[in-house]
Amino acid sequence: MDFSLYVPIGTLLSFALASFLIELTPGPNMTYLALVSASEGRRAGLATVAGVALGLGLVGLLAAVGVAELVQASTLAYESLRWAGVAFLLYLAWDGWRQGAEVAAAEDMPRGRYFWRGLMTNLLNPKAAIFYIAVLPTFIDGGRPPLGQTLALTAVYVAVATLVHAGIVAVAGALEPFLNNARYETIARRSLSALLALVAVWFGWSTAR
Repeated sequence: MDFSLYVPIGTLLSFALASFLIELTPGPNMTYLALVSASEGRRAGLATVAGVALGLGLVGLLAAVGVAELVQASTLAYESLRWAGVAFLLYLAWDGWRQGAEVAAAEDMPRGRYFWRGLMTNLLNPKAAIFYIAVLPTFIDGGRPPLGQTLALTAVYVAVATLVHAGIVAVAGALEPFLNNARYETIARRSLSALLALVAVWFGWSTAR
């Protein structure tokens, strides 16, 4: 698809840069991807990346048709989504902590498990919806059809985010052979799980109205 039909090339490049810088900011996706990839390998990490990408894309589509704005406007809907997101992150942190060195090898674990977890961390993330409401519209040209621009920019954002996340998986996954030692694996997994719990607390604080 030629995105330039909907959004000027200069705007696309500016938006891609903004998306890249935003994705470099530490958050739930980055922490959980590091946890999965370092302890369970790149394949598990890439399955999680696929779920994250789908989640970001779905939130973008919902924003394009106005659902994200409705969530933002409703205190009940926003708070429900926010606390569900915090609870899910804390569950992932607890799950990582309790498994420790007893977790099965990544090859024995269903890839769908990681895919769905990556998907849910984004569907339950109100900050993703806020990005599409507060940041993306600033790149919209009022003289062009807004829906086509929104979809094009959403595709760019998902692509940039996926590349960043794949990079995190590659770096964290390089540690997986070192972590084949049960003692080191437990230390790394529990350290990253504790970090994810802290991220969940920060996430709850930073998204409070």
